[in-house]
Amino acid sequence: MTGQNDQKDQQNDVNNRAEEAQAMERVVNATRQVQVAFTALQGQFAPQGSGKPSKMALQTFDASLQALEDAQAAFDDVLNDLLDGKR
Repeated sequence: MTGQNDQKDQQNDVNNRAEEAQAMERVVNATRQVQVAFTALQGQFAPQGSGKPSKMALQTFDASLQALEDAQAAFDDVLNDLLDGKR
């Protein structure tokens, strides 16, 4: 029985590490999306652009910020579990 419990614990650890890595990767990817959207939006302001950003650029930037906030919230949940010793 102890061998089975050890196997389950090891599998839980593997699953936890995968979930943690996925949460971190999600933050990294969302951050990159914000950078790309910001650069596109910035190009629509002087001196390159007209100073009137397109609705699409604004919506894309807003959506990328929301995705980053969501990714950070999910990572915060994982981080809090780690800090609380639940992982």
